Amino acid sequence: MIPKRLTKMKLPYFFQQFLGFLAVIILLMTVTVFSLVLFGRRTALNATENRLFTYAESVVNEDLDPTQLDTIRRVLIAQEVSFFVFDDDGAIVYPDLPRNFRANIDDEQLNQLESGERIALKTHHEDLLGNPRETTLVYLPYFSENTEEFAGFITVSAPISHINRQMEELKGNLFSAFLISAVVAILMSLVFAHYQVKRVNRLRKAAHKVAEGEYTIQLEHNERDEIDYLTRDFNRMVIALKESQDEVIKQEERRKSFMQDAAHEMRTPLTTINGLLEGLEHNVIPESQRLRSIKLMRKETRRLIRLVNENMDYENIRSNRIILTKHSIPLSEIVEEISEQMKDIVKESSNELIIGEMDDIHVYADYDRLKQILVNLIKNALQFTKNGTIQIASQYTSEGTEITVSDTGIGMTDAQMENIFERYYKADLSRTKTKFGESGLGLAIVQQLVHLHGAKITVESEVDKGTTFKIVFPEKIS
Repeated sequence: MIPKRLTKMKLPYFFQQFLGFLAVIILLMTVTVFSLVLFGRRTALNATENRLFTYAESVVNEDLDPTQLDTIRRVLIAQEVSFFVFDDDGAIVYPDLPRNFRANIDDEQLNQLESGERIALKTHHEDLLGNPRETTLVYLPYFSENTEEFAGFITVSAPISHINRQMEELKGNLFSAFLISAVVAILMSLVFAHYQVKRVNRLRKAAHKVAEGEYTIQLEHNERDEIDYLTRDFNRMVIALKESQDEVIKQEERRKSFMQDAAHEMRTPLTTINGLLEGLEHNVIPESQRLRSIKLMRKETRRLIRLVNENMDYENIRSNRIILTKHSIPLSEIVEEISEQMKDIVKESSNELIIGEMDDIHVYADYDRLKQILVNLIKNALQFTKNGTIQIASQYTSEGTEITVSDTGIGMTDAQMENIFERYYKADLSRTKTKFGESGLGLAIVQQLVHLHGAKITVESEVDKGTTFKIVFPEKIS
């Protein structure tokens, strides 16, 4: 657990990285140095033990001949090695020392030697003669040639000072290596920390620019580590913000365009209504024209109500404030009703409405909303078709019930088709004042209603040849 005091420290990220790298490297180096020292000491002691046992075996091989022992002793003294021969009771046999001089060995160790075991390296703070110096020694038993019984043991000792000297030299070398490595570690930590902080600062500067409204920034990355992944996600975020900003600007432009169109559309009927009311108030309009004036005011009022209702309808649909009551609807029934209601409008538009065979076709949908979808599509077709035909057809497919509304109108380009379902969008501004679709909300409402039904809508169009809208309603899930 990190101490609370450390969590409140204001330490720049560069120094956090630097200290982190440095701490790891120094810790590894420290563990390595201690391991090497311990390994070196253990190796030296093992080598000394093997060497002393070799000397002891040489003494045994000489059959304890005093002359040979003297020769071996002189050779070993030059190497600061001494040996002693004791009998089975631990009394001194060689060299010539007082008989009361005994080996520094306990009963348990003596039993081990009697059973033929050799005693490995032991360390004492004084030699066998009692002199104060740190020594190491081994015990090797020997046996009688005739009876093969335990006859005594040989002790070979050597000062441990040469091992200590070797260890001091090793520590000195390792300490020098440690210092050099520490300097290199500091330099490497500085380089690594600077590299990591530089990458973070690049992200920070880019984020600052994005916060100021610059959405064109894209940072390079190689997807090697978490910072690269963060950079990738940052780029995606900037792209999303740019698209969101573009969408906001586009919607704002369309909103302004719609407000201008709506104000214009409202101003005309309101001006007409106001003029007629003033005429009626001041008795300017003759009695014979008063009924006609009232009908004209009602017509303009309905136009205003329709404009307001379409906007409210769109907002309610988009906000999921409507509830669909879906059931299986005979498509021929609803299409015939629409055809009868729009007969005068179709005739006035100089177009022909053709209805295909659909007696056995049923659609699982909300009756009123399905009717609204088809009416809006037909109005859209009438708006952009002159002296042509609008055809409604239907069929069953593997995905559900397919309904198509086709016209032979002016058609659309690919760019126009990408935007036709956007609110306030009008493919042909020259036709915004027609009586069939002046609000620019018809297709936006169609798309929202189609999605609420869980259906799919697609559009195909070719300039000067016409447009086809295709809607597929899924079957009822049992």
